Amino acid sequence: MSHFTRVRTTLRDAGLLAKALAAVGFSSVETHDEPQTLYGYQGDARPERAEVIVRRRHVGRLSNDLGFRRRPDGTFEAVISGYDRSRFDQAWLAGLNRAYGHAAALRYAEDNGYEIDSDEVGENGERRLVLRRYT
Repeated sequence: MSHFTRVRTTLRDAGLLAKALAAVGFSSVETHDEPQTLYGYQGDARPERAEVIVRRRHVGRLSNDLGFRRRPDGTFEAVISGYDRSRFDQAWLAGLNRAYGHAAALRYAEDNGYEIDSDEVGENGERRLVLRRYT
């Protein structure tokens, strides 16, 4: 039985979080209005619950569900099993934050009439997004 670790984030929007998770490689992400049960690697129901979930079959063969639970302040905290914690560490969370920021910028552009002029990732991993709006 794995222990689950909770890691606070500044992420607030479930839809953007789901897009960020897709951008870092998870093809199937569940979003729920109410927290749902997380499952361990043997399919056992755990007491931990979350609103944004990547099910274990999409994480890895011996992995547990990866969840994000909404806190009272509106932010999400990552709920990660002890087994998976070495894979989903601070560096991974930093990459998820970058993907979330990119998704937020794209949403802002769409909502405010901007077009994407360019969206490039440099050799060092730095992303450059240029937006343009014609008036």
